[in-house]
Amino acid sequence: MDKNQLAVKEMQEGDLEAAAKLLNEAIEENPQDPVAYTNFGNLLAAVKEEDKALRFFNKAIALDGETAAAHYGKGNIFFNQDDFDKAIDAYQTALAQGLQQADVYYMLGFSYYQKGDMSRALPSLQRSAELNPEDVDALFYYALTLAQLELVDQAVEAFEDVLKVDPHHADSFFNLGVAYAYKEQGEKAIEMFDKALAIQPDHVLSHNGKRQIEEQLKQ
Repeated sequence: MDKNQLAVKEMQEGDLEAAAKLLNEAIEENPQDPVAYTNFGNLLAAVKEEDKALRFFNKAIALDGETAAAHYGKGNIFFNQDDFDKAIDAYQTALAQGLQQADVYYMLGFSYYQKGDMSRALPSLQRSAELNPEDVDALFYYALTLAQLELVDQAVEAFEDVLKVDPHHADSFFNLGVAYAYKEQGEKAIEMFDKALAIQPDHVLSHNGKRQIEEQLKQ
């Protein structure tokens, strides 16, 4: 195991000081190695030293523009800074350089989602959910995006997929309630709101949704 691999292991185990020491040594021994700069960027990002992290990611990219993990690291920093356009560019570059992983697709789709561009968010979130069908966040935001695009029947299926992975996902029950209300299935909507409230009794949106449907059913 080389120093880069050892450093990643130390980071995973939470010993950032040991990881930093190993990465410093790796860079001193091989200052042309983009991997060491990328790993140091990840370490700095983990401790919220984002400006310094960007410098290390940019150094890695200057040494080798095809360092996909450095582009992904840059994307995460831009995302955290709410600069979604730059994040999208970085994630797309990471994908183009071969880092076609569920997390990259998720962050790309979620960046579009944050911009309100649902039609562009959809394929990336769908791909993320396909690559990692156990990722509750990817499944949930894929379902929400379908709902935002008024693809209601597909959204219902997707929220049900979330609940297969996490049967206590109150927000999915709430959104199923909204979907059934949209489909004018009031009793079914109330059933879903009740399930959300059984999991999270202070789920305000479910209380409101249930009350509105009950008032409609009385009329």
